[in-house]
Amino acid sequence: MSSDEDGRRLRPSTLRRSSGSTLHVSVADGAGRPVRVSGLARWLASAAPKRAGGSVTLALVSEGRIRALNRQYRGIDRVTDVLSFAAGRLRARLRPGDHLLFLGDVVIATGVAARQARLAGHSVATEYRILALHGLLHLLGYDHEHDGGRMARLEQKLRRRGGLERGLIERTVTRRTALGAGAAT
Repeated sequence: MSSDEDGRRLRPSTLRRSSGSTLHVSVADGAGRPVRVSGLARWLASAAPKRAGGSVTLALVSEGRIRALNRQYRGIDRVTDVLSFAAGRLRARLRPGDHLLFLGDVVIATGVAARQARLAGHSVATEYRILALHGLLHLLGYDHEHDGGRMARLEQKLRRRGGLERGLIERTVTRRTALGAGAAT
């Protein structure tokens, strides 16, 4: 178990779901050090789809770091708000005898999240939730660019259940419509 800068022991949020699966969420900075973002891990564990069992890490990084990751892994040389890196079928060991499927990492650019929160008129904590949920759905195999709206419908259902006014896909579609069909975001 890790400690934060004040020496307090940090525990990743784990939620046993009604289906018997467990979702384990850790929040870290770009160097992998645990960070506290009030309620984020617990919120994601509770808002996630029931089938989301395993372990996920939310990494809060700089714009430079996410741009480098976007360039390296997607061939796109620009800053983005969130990236998801699925891990395949690796097993994460949380405690002796306790193994969970490691789903992967969701990487969130803190500067972009802060700007988007200001523009949307909500807190950065709310923006982190929006981005974390979107990233988790990608880890679970959803792809809003090619699934005929399946991911968008699920994101809408889950964000409502989690108390969010609007999800990332809805916001992007609304912004594109306001800018004119086919406009880049």
